[in-house]
Amino acid sequence: MNQNKNRFMPLLMALCVIIGIAIGTFYTNHFSGNRLNIINSGSNRLNNLLHIIDDQYVDTVNIDSLVEKAIPQILAELDPHSVYINAKDVQIANDDLRGSFSGVGIEFNIRKDTLHIQNVIKGGPAERAGIMAGDKIVTIDDKPFVGKVATNEEAMHRLKGPKDTKVKIGILRYGEQKVKNFVVTRGDITTKSVSATYMLNDTTGYIRIKNFGERTYAEMLAALLDLSTEGCENLIIDLRDNNGGYLQAATQMVNEFLPKNRLIVYTQGRKSPRTDYRSDGRGGFQQIPLVVLINEGSASAAEIFAGAIQDNDRGTVIGRRSFGKGLVQQQIGFSDGSMIRLTIARYYTPSGRCIQKPYTMGDEAGYEQDMLSRYEHGEFFSQDSIKHTGPAYHTSIGRTVYGGGGITPDIFIPEDTMNVTSYYKEAVMRGLILQFAFNYTDANRLRLKKFEDMPHLASYLKQQNLVEQFANFADKNGLKRRNLMLNKSHSLFERFIDSRIIYNILDEQAWNEFLNRDDPTIKAALEVFSKHEAFPQKPKPAKPKNKKAA
Repeated sequence: MNQNKNRFMPLLMALCVIIGIAIGTFYTNHFSGNRLNIINSGSNRLNNLLHIIDDQYVDTVNIDSLVEKAIPQILAELDPHSVYINAKDVQIANDDLRGSFSGVGIEFNIRKDTLHIQNVIKGGPAERAGIMAGDKIVTIDDKPFVGKVATNEEAMHRLKGPKDTKVKIGILRYGEQKVKNFVVTRGDITTKSVSATYMLNDTTGYIRIKNFGERTYAEMLAALLDLSTEGCENLIIDLRDNNGGYLQAATQMVNEFLPKNRLIVYTQGRKSPRTDYRSDGRGGFQQIPLVVLINEGSASAAEIFAGAIQDNDRGTVIGRRSFGKGLVQQQIGFSDGSMIRLTIARYYTPSGRCIQKPYTMGDEAGYEQDMLSRYEHGEFFSQDSIKHTGPAYHTSIGRTVYGGGGITPDIFIPEDTMNVTSYYKEAVMRGLILQFAFNYTDANRLRLKKFEDMPHLASYLKQQNLVEQFANFADKNGLKRRNLMLNKSHSLFERFIDSRIIYNILDEQAWNEFLNRDDPTIKAALEVFSKHEAFPQKPKPAKPKNKKAA
C-alpha cells in the first residue's frame, strides 16, 4: 500500500504544480494592474467600474451622485418614456395622478425671481390663514425666497409637506410696503382632473378632462350626473392637451359608453403576455351621442380613450392628430425612495393598431422635434399633410384607421393662423401677455372681484381697451409697437388677455367657457349633433369601374 502511495506521489505533485500555474496565470491576466475583467457582462462591468473608481480614482468621488447621473442616461438609450425620478421628486411626480396632496393650497407662478400667488384654493389652508390671490411670497420659514432660489421645484418642496405641519409664509401684498407673516397649517388639497362641466346649449353637455388620475373616473361620473339633471342629450368630452395618466382610469371611463364585451385596449410586451381590457356592459351612457376632442397634446391614456371610441364606432373624434404615445410604463421603486418608470409593453387599440409614433433608441432630441416637424410640414393646417407611417386597420364597421403615429381624427380642424403675426408670436413666446394680464388683475382686483360669472366679467373687459394698454406695456418691456400687426392680431390679443384675466379672477371652468364660445372645434362638434351624425356610418362599397371593350 505504501509503495502505491509513493508511486503516485510525483503525479500528484505535478498535478498540483499545474493547477497552481493555471490559477496564477488566471489572476495575473485578470487582476493585475488595471486589467480587471472577471466576467465580460454589462452588469458586472458597471459594478466593477464603480468599484475601481471608488477604490483608485485620484480624487474622492460621491458614488451615489455618480449613479444618480448615470441612470437617466442609461434609460434614455431605451425609449423616450422610460425615465428615472429621484427620491426628492417622486411625490411631485405622483401628486397630479393621485388627485390629492398635502400642502397650503395655492396656485402660483414665478415672475422676475418672485413667487406670485395666482389663485387661492377655496376653503384651503392658505385661504383660512388669510392669504389672498395677488400676494407675493418673499420668505418661507423666515428664509428669503426671492432671486435664484425662487423656482417652481423649490417652492413645491418648501410649501408641500405632511398634513397638520406648519409653515410660516412672509407675504408682500399689493399696495403695501411691509411684509406680513402668516402661519399656515398644511392640509389635504384635492386636485381635479375634470376642469370644466357645463351645458353648451339646451341639449349638449361638455366635460373637459385634464389627465387620467386615481379620481378621474369618479369625477367624470359626477359630471355626467350633473349634466343629466340639466337635460343633456348629447355629450362632448374634451381631451385636448390631456397628456394621459393611468390606464385603469381610461378603461373605466370608456366602459361607461360601450356595450358588453367590446375590446377597449390590449397591452403586450416581451415579458408581458397579452392582456385584454373589455367592457362589462354596465355603463350608464351607452346610447348617448358622443364626440371626443383631441389635438397634438393628447397622449397616452387620452389616446386609449379616443382610440377605443373610434375603433368601436361609438362616437366621432374631432380635432388634430394626437401625440402618438403607445408605450406602457411600470413604476419600480428603489430602497432610497427614488424610482424608475420603465416601458414594459405597448398598448393596442381594438382594431389592432399600435399608435406609438416611430422613434430611434437613444435619439431623444429627434423624438422631441416631432411636433416641430409636424408644424413645418403643414400638418396643423391641412389634413392632407398628415404622414401615416403605419399600416391601415379597420374599425368594427369597416372604416379605415391608421397606426404608427397617434389617433387621426374623423373630422380634422386646422389650427387658426389667419390673424397670427410675428408681433403676436413674439408677445406670446416672451410671456408678455401673461405678465400684462397678471399685472392688470393685481391692479384692478377689487373692482374685478365684483363680477361673479364669466359673461359679465367678459363684457366688462371688452370695454376696457386692453389691447391698447398691452401694446404700451409691451413697448416699455422691449417689444417695439407694430401698429399694422397689432391691428391684424387684435382679436387674438383680446381673446388671450381677457381669458387670462378671467382665469385669474374666477376659475378654470370660467376660462374654458370663455374660450369655447368661439372655438371652431366646438362649433364642428355642435354641427355633428345637429345633423345627427355622432354615430359613424358604415362606409359605402366602392362602385365597380366600367369595363371598356377592346
